[in-house]
Amino acid sequence: MKCNVTITVSISDPWRNERKMIAMPPCSHVSPDEIRAHFASAMSAMYRQEVPSYGTLLDLVKEVNQQTLNAHPALKARLSSDNTCARLDVERHGAIRLGTPQELETCRRVFTVMGMFPVGYYDLSVAGIPVHSTAFRPLDEVALSRSPFRIFTSLLRPELIADEELRQTALDVLQKRDIFIPETKNLLELHDRNGGLTSAEADRFVSTTLETFRWHREASVSANTYHQLHAAHRLVADIVCFKGPHINHLTPRTLDIDAVQKQMPERGMQAKARIEGPPERLVPLLLRQTSFTALKEEIIFANGEAGTHTARFGEIEQRGIALTPKGRALYDTLLEQARQESTTPYEQRLVEAFRAFPDDEQELRRQKLAFFRYVLTTQTVPAGRSLEGLIAEGAIVAIPITYEDFLPVSAAGIFQSNLGEHKTAATMQAASRLAFEKALGAPVHDEMALYEAMQAASLEQLGLTETELCNA
Repeated sequence: MKCNVTITVSISDPWRNERKMIAMPPCSHVSPDEIRAHFASAMSAMYRQEVPSYGTLLDLVKEVNQQTLNAHPALKARLSSDNTCARLDVERHGAIRLGTPQELETCRRVFTVMGMFPVGYYDLSVAGIPVHSTAFRPLDEVALSRSPFRIFTSLLRPELIADEELRQTALDVLQKRDIFIPETKNLLELHDRNGGLTSAEADRFVSTTLETFRWHREASVSANTYHQLHAAHRLVADIVCFKGPHINHLTPRTLDIDAVQKQMPERGMQAKARIEGPPERLVPLLLRQTSFTALKEEIIFANGEAGTHTARFGEIEQRGIALTPKGRALYDTLLEQARQESTTPYEQRLVEAFRAFPDDEQELRRQKLAFFRYVLTTQTVPAGRSLEGLIAEGAIVAIPITYEDFLPVSAAGIFQSNLGEHKTAATMQAASRLAFEKALGAPVHDEMALYEAMQAASLEQLGLTETELCNA
């Protein structure tokens, strides 16, 4: 049954803000949230089959999360109230690496079908990695609560391959491949033409798109070409030498990353040397990440020779509170302070530096260092009270907004630990966000603006404003 209707909605566009009339898709179309959830589940099953240690990691994270919730009833109550508990078992992010602007633009269209949009721009060349990236993810709280799946997507910057002849070789190899099978592209056209996909079409879309990210042990280049590209940078070889952008890791979310880090060796996984991101705190900030080290996998080169390739690994993340621009500036300052050369171990320097960052939710809120969602616990907002007074009385609860994005330093640390300490920072050029957006075919969303909008929307529902919050 067709039930097209036209409604007015506000569409967030980094280049312009206006109200548009759009046609809602027919009732027979599957929602992007459902397609995203289906795809995330299918990809997790595929990766678990390809990398058995990933299944072990999932089991470990699930056990640690349950132990953490059992040991902290107040935390369990809060996470249950805002649907975070329900998200934990399905929370995933993956990562892919693309070779050409055409691949990036088509991936954007693919992820749009799943209700995922580019958020943030990440320049990893500052860590000696010749890529720049964005994260495709849902934009609003409702979509995130239904399926929080994200894909951290990197694009090769061939101009950062110093050897001109080798650079041209890489470009020639990439131009010859097509990472999407014809049915996927046909379904993309069908989606764009009809404004959505039916249940049967969505099932085919998920299964065919999954083939793009499947591991293929057959390299598309000779052993000699592989080793030349590998010598330039391991990640260049990973991007260029295979049929497609195999998923290189999937990441479950834990409530206690330190416990997971400690227990990985007990489960037969070699954990990376340290956890990336801020130190352990009462109120977790932004994002902490760790992983088990990359696997050495057998491959067959195009000339028939056998070899090995190392790139795919298992990652874990612990998400904390989203920081305001003021909070992020303090975070960056303290992190840079901890990274200064010293005879003191890095972990100790990190803990000492972050003592200057308040570790209390109320103080974070009062100092405007983090974003919060404000929820009314009574029928109406009592008149004549300040926001602080309402919070003190319990009439309003301030709930930390979870950070849904990534950190360049964390991402670079994970990449480097699994690709080796091969750095060519001296040859790297400045970031090129405009070039990335041109290849993408769209601007990336500003993550700070998304968090600000979440906070402002919660205040608006209470009849309050950002000005009242700032004056509270």
